[in-house]
Amino acid sequence: MSEEKRQLVVIGGGPGGYVAAFLASDLGMKVTLIDPEQNPGGVCLHYGCIPSKTLLHIAKLITETKEASKWGVSFGEPKIDIDKLRAWKNTVVRNLTGGTGQLAKRRNIEYIRGKAVFADSSTLNITKVTGESETLSFEKAIIAVGSRPAVIPKLSIDSPRILNSTTALELENIPESLLIIGGGYIGLELGTVYAHLGSNVSIVEMMPALLPGADADLVATFYRTANRTFESIMLNTTVAEINEQSSGIKVTFEGNFSEEKIYEKVLISVGRRPNSENIGLKNTNIEVDEKGFIKVNPQRRTAEPSIYAIGDIAGEPLLAHKASAEGKIAVEAIAGENVEFNPRAIPGVVFTDPEIAWCGLTASQAKEENINVEIAKFPWAASGRAATLGRNDGLTKLIIDPENHKILGVGIVGPGAGEL
Repeated sequence: MSEEKRQLVVIGGGPGGYVAAFLASDLGMKVTLIDPEQNPGGVCLHYGCIPSKTLLHIAKLITETKEASKWGVSFGEPKIDIDKLRAWKNTVVRNLTGGTGQLAKRRNIEYIRGKAVFADSSTLNITKVTGESETLSFEKAIIAVGSRPAVIPKLSIDSPRILNSTTALELENIPESLLIIGGGYIGLELGTVYAHLGSNVSIVEMMPALLPGADADLVATFYRTANRTFESIMLNTTVAEINEQSSGIKVTFEGNFSEEKIYEKVLISVGRRPNSENIGLKNTNIEVDEKGFIKVNPQRRTAEPSIYAIGDIAGEPLLAHKASAEGKIAVEAIAGENVEFNPRAIPGVVFTDPEIAWCGLTASQAKEENINVEIAKFPWAASGRAATLGRNDGLTKLIIDPENHKILGVGIVGPGAGEL
């Protein structure tokens, strides 16, 4: 039993949690950070954003070597050393997470490797990775335990051939054929990686379009290139059943594509769920909504005045930079500053080929909310810079207030859209 009451405990070491912990320490607070990993970083650094972007960079490089033959520069067929590629990805992750670990030590942050469960509104029971248990009390706490891949119960079979967004990034091998269930950004990014590494990738999406939520014209521009990247894109189609056979996973489709087909591996990528179960919220007054997200006020405070929640656990969008911004707000609120999380716009980027990025109001949102807007579009077929890249498959659009010409939103599809 630990006697000392901690001033601030941050539960979860992802981009929300470690940013909050670092800022709190910089403001003079004594901070305890709890996470099962050896170093802070969360899903983003260990199993998500960073490893996926490392592999996407390699996929982009492979694509560019092939495109260069049109301009008179030929490299020949790339030879992929899967073990070396995996080692490079792991090195990037190890270096970055090692850096966050050093930053925590320099700030004298108490780092406990384990999982925490609320015993009540001021006490945590911690199970350490060593198997030891510890109980500690706190004055303030920030929950930043993130999210996990969602599952489809009827498709959940125990097989190494069935991947999720985490296991797909382990890059065990390059399957000859890969089916991705879900046409959202995670599935499309991972599909882009595997397609350029040599897999025949198919996408199945129950909705009539890929990337639900993105403007149709941006998606349409991406779709034209994606049709060449992927073996097939099956829209308005669901997976009725999957069964493992000696030759692979037999998949039965329903909808626009009613057929059966066998794939070497299947990646289920149908979104993410907040990790709000099994952390003892029932022992507090903290409230969750119907999707499992913790309810918070603009300062990210929960129904328990001493406990805050940030990042994926506190609601959509499930983005690392949104979590970091919320962490900053929560710590400043704890420090007594008059702040709130009320962003005018949160940017989002889909790192496919071509990339899709948007920020602020979208045209589809304007239509749904009956907001009068003007839309200005610039096709990259007219862009000199795009021409120098040999990539005119792009579009830039602005969502404009017709009364004062204020820019309400921006949408871009094309190479480098995220940087733009």
